[in-house]
Amino acid sequence: MNSYVLIFTTTGAREDADRIAGSLVERCLAACVQVSGPVASTYRWKGKVEKAEEWLCSIKTDRDLYGEVERAIRELHPYEVPEIFAVPFVEGSTDYLGWLSGQLKTSGREEERAE
Repeated sequence: MNSYVLIFTTTGAREDADRIAGSLVERCLAACVQVSGPVASTYRWKGKVEKAEEWLCSIKTDRDLYGEVERAIRELHPYEVPEIFAVPFVEGSTDYLGWLSGQLKTSGREEERAE
């Protein structure tokens, strides 16, 4: 059985989030990317507390694709140090996980992708 993960990243502009989402799905590195926001972020950067409005990308993929997804995000992301982390799926419906698997490049069935 595949092990699926939800990868998160945030961007400062909706356009950046949409570009990352579209690229990951086009490359079959993600089955789905949801863009939410804006969200209010408070964080420490270079010794100062900062606040920013950001857009959250929730990326559904297979754990085996994490490295490729991270490289793609870094290639497309404008931040010096983008937030990129993954959490595992604990459970999921058989139908949804089957669909998810069919959308990813590791499925070996790229030409037969379900719509």
